[in-house]
Amino acid sequence: MTKKTGISLRIEEDKINELDALAKATQRDRSFHINEAIENYLEIQKWQIDHIKKAIRQADNDEFASEKDIEKVLRR
Repeated sequence: MTKKTGISLRIEEDKINELDALAKATQRDRSFHINEAIENYLEIQKWQIDHIKKAIRQADNDEFASEKDIEKVLRR
């Protein structure tokens, strides 16, 4: 099991109210939903960074779509 550590943050009161309503509706606590949100955020950021790095590698290797390939896509 992963070690859990406390963290403190400031958040707008209306977001806390929405979070509490969600927690009540799902019978989960705030921490569950905050952890889910952070996990999803980190996953998306990692995906974006990985794809940016891949695109940079392709550009560095001159791996570009040909003009014909681009025209073919644009004609669709």
